[in-house]
Amino acid sequence: MPARLAGRVDAAVAAIARFLTRWSVPALRVTLGLVFLGFGVLKFFPGASPAESIAARTVETLTFGLVGGTAAVIFTAALETFIGLTLLTGRLLRAGLLALTVAMAGILSPIVLFADELFGHGMTLLGQYVLKDVVLVAGAAVVAAVALGARLKLDA
Repeated sequence: MPARLAGRVDAAVAAIARFLTRWSVPALRVTLGLVFLGFGVLKFFPGASPAESIAARTVETLTFGLVGGTAAVIFTAALETFIGLTLLTGRLLRAGLLALTVAMAGILSPIVLFADELFGHGMTLLGQYVLKDVVLVAGAAVVAAVALGARLKLDA
């Protein structure tokens, strides 16, 4: 590769790296916010969310039966909506991330609590729905790290 072309490629790669360093985490925060907001709002409308039943059962199991049924779904809807709004707007972000940290137990627990139902004889559609939450939690961890002071840094 001629030196001039190599220089242009290096400059383009550096420009892309600067762009991604600046915008990737804010884009991740906003898109996670949209996902949580969308999933949360759906749960306010009975029958609209494919995760309504598993959300209710998960909350009921985690609260040892103290919160179940409609109350569990409304609680989950309110929590996910709050998390979504904080991620989307950046306002009350630390409170939203704290709520998300608590919610992570509920978000991931169906993988353990209902493993046979989700993955018993191969991956079910509900299992796929729950398993994608692992990606949401990983993305949320990146957003939380940056919100708490971590920074992406380009090599010199």
